[in-house]
Amino acid sequence: MTDTPCTEGVRWIVLKTPMTLSAPQLARLQRLFPPNARPVQPLNGRVVGESP
Repeated sequence: MTDTPCTEGVRWIVLKTPMTLSAPQLARLQRLFPPNARPVQPLNGRVVGESP
């Protein structure tokens, strides 16, 4: 298995302001972090929050 099981906790960090990447930067990012196959799950009481 190449991705973590759905029983693991996940912390997402989402930027409020978009950033731009050059084509070489994007290619390197894609090599370092291949696609993730985790399915969408219901919140089940988990909180989606915002940090100041």
